[in-house]
This record gives sequence, structure tokens and C-alpha cells, in this order.
Amino acid sequence: MPCNCMRYIPCLLTCVVSGLLSLSALAQENGKMKFGKVSKEEFTDKRFEKDTGAHAIVLSEIGSSAFEADGGDLRLVYKVHRRVKIVDKNGFDVATVRVPLYKGDTREEKLLNLKAAAYNLENGEVVETRMDSKNIFNDKQDKSLLVKKFTLPAVKEGTIIEYAYTVTSPFYRYLRSWTFQGEYPRLWSEYSVAIPEYFDYMLIPQGYEKFAIEKKDYSRVTFSFRTERSGATGPADMVTVTPGVTTYHWAVKEIPAIHPESFITTVDNYVRRIEFQLSAYNWPNEARKPVQSSWEELMKDLMKAEDLGGVLNNNNGFLSGTVEDLVKNAKTDQEKAQRIYNWVRNNYTCTDHSALWMEKSLKTVFSGKSGNVVEVNMLLTAMLRKAGLKADPVLLSTRDNGYVYQFYPLFTHFNYMVVHLTIGEESHDLDASDPLMGFGKLPPGCYNGAARTIDEFATPVFLNADSLREQKFTSVLLGKMENGAVAGTFMQRPTYFESYDIREQVKAKGRDEFFKKIAKSYTGEIELTSKEIEDIDSLELPVMTKYEFKMQVGGDDIVYINPLMGEAYKSNPFTSMERKFPVEMTGVSDEIYSFNMDVPEGYVVDELPKSAIANFNETEGLFQYMVQQVEDHIQLRCRIKLTKANFMPEDYSGLREFYDLIVKKEAEQIVLKKKK
Repeated sequence: MPCNCMRYIPCLLTCVVSGLLSLSALAQENGKMKFGKVSKEEFTDKRFEKDTGAHAIVLSEIGSSAFEADGGDLRLVYKVHRRVKIVDKNGFDVATVRVPLYKGDTREEKLLNLKAAAYNLENGEVVETRMDSKNIFNDKQDKSLLVKKFTLPAVKEGTIIEYAYTVTSPFYRYLRSWTFQGEYPRLWSEYSVAIPEYFDYMLIPQGYEKFAIEKKDYSRVTFSFRTERSGATGPADMVTVTPGVTTYHWAVKEIPAIHPESFITTVDNYVRRIEFQLSAYNWPNEARKPVQSSWEELMKDLMKAEDLGGVLNNNNGFLSGTVEDLVKNAKTDQEKAQRIYNWVRNNYTCTDHSALWMEKSLKTVFSGKSGNVVEVNMLLTAMLRKAGLKADPVLLSTRDNGYVYQFYPLFTHFNYMVVHLTIGEESHDLDASDPLMGFGKLPPGCYNGAARTIDEFATPVFLNADSLREQKFTSVLLGKMENGAVAGTFMQRPTYFESYDIREQVKAKGRDEFFKKIAKSYTGEIELTSKEIEDIDSLELPVMTKYEFKMQVGGDDIVYINPLMGEAYKSNPFTSMERKFPVEMTGVSDEIYSFNMDVPEGYVVDELPKSAIANFNETEGLFQYMVQQVEDHIQLRCRIKLTKANFMPEDYSGLREFYDLIVKKEAEQIVLKKKK
């Protein structure tokens, strides 16, 4: 929740700024806009014709943040002016705008000076339609956040929309970030920030696109502060100072849209953006005052919070009977832990898999059999501790939520909680919020780098995709061929997370539907019998799928058989010609496929694929395609192995070529020819 940051200011600093920082003069020629002055030429701007898929184009957007005085209070003032062209109906979403406003106990941010209009070109003239104030609504509201929403009128394909607003804020911690890149291309995006020397902010840049402007300037601005009154009716003294002000200025020009790509955590990690985090106050004649300057300080606060770590400081006696029954006669600590984990996982429903706080008491969660991910895993932590085991809650950010900045404690970047259990020299990471997750397993989305333990040391827990060793074994045996049909057996031990997906499918639609989907994946006519899924209830293990099949291959003079059956890569997963982002897979993979068949009676091998071996970056990738014929028996062994999960952008071209080779090789067929 936003804090009342004014409490950090000494009493003499109830202030009035005599010189307001005007940043509008910093706008460069490319970004200059005057509200309501939309030209006919803007409707026919062709600068982003190359992005034929763009549903909208940001023509220009200019933002600024500065410290100003408002009735004696020093406030952050954030201004936005944005102009967007809507290309087609799929871009209509840009006409609805949401502005988040933070709230504290006694203070809140305010939305001011909002104006918005839509422009259409009709009969060669620009027609303006202003938005009515009745179109402004409260979209969402809770104790710490209010979201204002407005929708522009008269929007159709080809419309240009424009809006401008100001947000005034007493919360110095919430210096607004700026995102220069997004779902739609931007012809111009610009942001300026002016910071007096009384505040230290960490600047956190990210992204790959180059700035057209990136600079900072120094100046001095005169501030007048009103001192505390001498007694209830004493006069107020004025103190005038001239602090240094650093003005940062960034802009990008004709920057493309950014879209999701395969094998990436989230594109949000790579958009061009600037974020800010308040690190200290430097008030005149006062010692520097850090603001939550370390992970340890943050976690110590969270350990005391009543709606987080504080629940573990209580006796929680209501858990005693259940825990005692669960661990009775358990021979080892691990057996105790497994019993408790299985009980919580099997008996509690997770209502929200993205949460940071407990919304209910631990006792209510316990009796109600449901809770968000924090509540379920805090209950698990409390029960493990009640059994005398060392367990701690761990905060993390899932892959689709983005990375956590490790050099500064940013609690709001987290969105998930798991449990770290230590038994002797071994540790286990647990998530009881998922009914299909085995003991010691976490969903793949949790493997997103360093997480933090809620303990006095803020102990890092490293959950890297490179630590996930995912293996897959497949065996196919073809038997006799009769009447143009070949019989065979199929056995596969998929990876753990593929097994998780199978368990989900079977739980949702049943085994019959699962095997029907397999049958449809084959190109020819096929019949499956003796269908089995082993270990489906052993959640710590991958499953084993087995079936026998009869497949039509034809009884012509020439028969074609792809030895990879339905397991071949049919297309390259890396489709783009180039890539600016890393390749981020969910784990380290090792796929082994074996194939055996006897040459059918009355046929000879006319063509056999050749063996091949390829390496990627010497040791980082291996592709083996080994095939041989011994008399009337054909044997193939195919292996695709990667030794790491993450690859830098400069590796992309080679990785794409590596998979091109795999796709082509796995498409090759065995050609059988009837004997004459």
C-alpha cells in the first residue's frame, strides 16, 4: 500500500516551491504536439506501412514527471499527452484508457486536467469530437488503488484519438515509470524527469531498442520552505534554498511493436522501459535517510506483517491435532513432510494463483479448505513447522510476470509464493496450491531466477530453468505387415512437465479422449488398442504411455514409412529470421527415440535415410540420427539434447539452423519396394 511519504519530511519542510519545473520546453521537434491541432497529413502517415499487422499506431506520446508545489505541499506531478491512430477495429482497445491512482490512509493521488478527443477525416476536413466528462468512471477500487477509466467517442477505423492528463501525487516512492514500446508501433515516445537533490532514485532501464535521445542536464531551482510555527499562534519563518536539479530526458523514434515469441518468459522483460525506485532522502541539514535499502530490511518487515509472515509467529494451536495425526508413526522427517504436503495439496483449493498477501486468517483458511496461493502455502509452512520441520515461505515472480530486480528490494515485483523445506543437507521446494504437483516439484513457471525467503537474511533461493533436467524416452516397434497395414507397439516416458499436462488432460476429459487425440495426431488411418497410462497417480514420477496400433501404410509396389512416426518435429519452432531477445526454454531437454522394424516379407529396402550427427555451439546442443540395416532388420536411434535452457540473441541464428537440420532429417522416410 502506498505510504504517507510526507512523514519522512522534517517539520520545517512543509514547503512551497517558488520555481515550477516546466518540462514542456524539452520536447524535441519530432515530439511537439499542441492539443487539438491534428493535421490532415497525420491521417495518411505511411511511416509504419512496413508493419502491415499493426492495428493502431502511436503517432506521438510525451510524458514528464517533476516536483512542484501545490498549496504548500511538495508533490510529484506526472503529465501525459498521447496521440494514436486507429488502423482497424482490432485497435479499438486503445480508445479505452485506464489511469491507476494510489491511495494512502489520509492522502491520495488525483487525476487533473483530463481532456480527450477523437478526430475523423470527413469530406477532406478534420472533424473533432470531444469526450464528455460523463465518460469518466471508477473502474476498480480497493484500499490502496483507484483506477480511473475513460473511453473516447466517435471511434471507427482510421480515427485519430488524443488525450492529455495530469496526476498529482504525495507519494514520492511512486515516481512513474515510462514504457517506450508495446503492442503497437510508436513513431515518437518521449519522457523527461526532473529530480531535486533531496531525493535519490535508482534508475532501472531495460530493453534493446536504441534511444534517439538519452541525456541529462543540471540546473538549480529556488525552493522556499515554510518552517514550523513557534507555538500555536507563532509566526512562520521562510527558508529559501536553491538545490540542484537533475533532468533526465529519453526518447525513441519509429520503434516497432513488440510481440510474444516462442521460448520466452514474457516480452515485458524486454520492452524498452525506464523504472524508478526511491532509495533515500537528502533533506537539508539532515543525515541521509535510506528508504528500505536492503532485502534483509524488507523481509524483516514482512516477517512481522499480520497478513503475511506474522501468522507464523503465532502458536496456531488449532493445527496441533491434525498435524499429530498426520505424522503419527512416520519413520523419517521426509515422510512427515510428505504426509503433510499431500494432505494440504489434496484437501485445499487454490482460489487465486497470483497473490502477495493473505486476505483471510490462517484459521479461516484451515477451516474453509480454500485460499489464494499465499494462504495455502502459508498453511503448509505453519503445519510443517508445527511438526518440528524447518520450512520457510519463499516469494518469487513467475515467468509470465517478469524478472525480479535483484539490486533493490521491490516487493511488488513478486506474484507467487512457495515453500522451502530443509531436511538435513537436503532441501525441497513445495507448492501445495496445485492438486497435480508432486512433492519437491514446482510448476515450470516458477523457474524464473532468484527468489527470496521470508527470513531475517532474505536468503536467496535460485530457481533456474537450467536446473530442470527434462528427459523423454520413446520406443516404437513395428511388426508384421498384412493387407497394407502394419502392426506395432508404442511406449513413451515423457518429461515430468509433459506428464503433468497428460494428467491435466485425463482429469479434465478422461483417458479415452486423451487417446483419441493421439490417434488424430497421425497422418494416416490408425487403430489403437491395449491403451495404458502407468504411474498417473504417482505425482512425483513421469507417466508411461503405452499402446498397440495397426496403421495403414498401403500395399502398393512402393511403401513409405517415416520412422519418427508422430514424434518428428514437423516445423522449426524458431520462425523469425532474427531475434533481439534471449531464447528462454523451460528446462534442459534430452529426447531419445528408438525405432525397430523388420522389413516386411516380399519387400526390400529401396531407400534408407543416412545417419547424421550435428553439434550446436560445440557442447550446447547435440542431434544424433543413427540408422542401420542388418539383414532384414532396421534400427534407428534419434537424440536431441540441449545442455542449457537459455541462449543469448547472438546464438539465435545458429539455433534456428540447428532445428532446420532436425526438421529436414526427421522428415526423411524409409522407402520399401516390392520384390520382383
